[in-house]
Amino acid sequence: MSQRGPALPQPARLADIAQQARVSEATVSRVLNGKSGVAAATRQRVLAALDILGYERPVRLRQRSAGLVGLVIPELTNPIFPAFAQVIEQALAGYGYTPVLCTQTPGGATEDELVEQLVERGVTGIVFMSGLHADTSADPARYTRLAGRGVPFVLINGFNERIGAPFVSPDDAAASRMAVAHLRQLGHRRIGLAVGPDRFVPVRRKVSGFEAAVAEDGARPVEGVVRHTLFSVEGGQAATAALLDAGCTGLVCGSDMMALGAVRAVRQRGLTVPGDVSVIGFDDSQLIAFTDPPLTTVRQPVAAMASAAVHALLEEVQGNPVRHTEFVFQPELVVRGSTAAAPG
Repeated sequence: MSQRGPALPQPARLADIAQQARVSEATVSRVLNGKSGVAAATRQRVLAALDILGYERPVRLRQRSAGLVGLVIPELTNPIFPAFAQVIEQALAGYGYTPVLCTQTPGGATEDELVEQLVERGVTGIVFMSGLHADTSADPARYTRLAGRGVPFVLINGFNERIGAPFVSPDDAAASRMAVAHLRQLGHRRIGLAVGPDRFVPVRRKVSGFEAAVAEDGARPVEGVVRHTLFSVEGGQAATAALLDAGCTGLVCGSDMMALGAVRAVRQRGLTVPGDVSVIGFDDSQLIAFTDPPLTTVRQPVAAMASAAVHALLEEVQGNPVRHTEFVFQPELVVRGSTAAAPG
């Protein structure tokens, strides 16, 4: 005898569905029972919540998928990428599309190979997150070829004017400027930047904003206080060792993971955060508020960026071309416990 999943959630589970869909339990009940009086968008949110929580839709509410949409991201170890993936997948499901998550694991498929697999499976469109479009050393012609095959796509984080598609990015330069301004207000005069490899567009923008900010008081940027490294805990740790040797008391990091490495490096010197050295991250992924100390960081507007990317893609899919330009979203400084007044 074959096993069947729960055709309809028990009443005790209505609260879970309501919370996921951000509606009332009464609204969930009306949708599940096929009653009228519920807006189409709200109904889609409830059905998407069923899918996300692992419930089978009641037979009368099932519908064929509007199509597959690929989501290509670099990795899952950095929590900012799963955060984007969750919002994107939920938004796609709300419109009836089935998301297909593709991750570029070390030694696994490349971005080009993943794209080929998605195209072979007849995807309706593709969302790229921090992909080769952000790498200035990569050939952008791959995206021209993809467009020539009739596959709409949208790109998140990293702009290239040679690629004809909608782009969605945070204002990386503004992120650096607000981080430096915060450290200046706390009395720090020797401020360092730890970022990823120079070939990436978001990195170059962060460096540009950083150098402009440290020069605003009329001084030239101090040589050696920008360190390029890997976007990882280990990369942040290695860069911080050099920045501490340069006398920096305030550190701006290109990601929260790098900032955690910076905290580790500071402690290995017998110093404290924020007593001796202040550290600022970038992303504000979910668990960062619970680190020791809670990390001051520049928050990416994940929900707004992800929703904009999905809406732009679906407009393209529906034959309503979106302007092929970059939509830039403003980040927000979140002050917590990893920054304090400069020592002395």
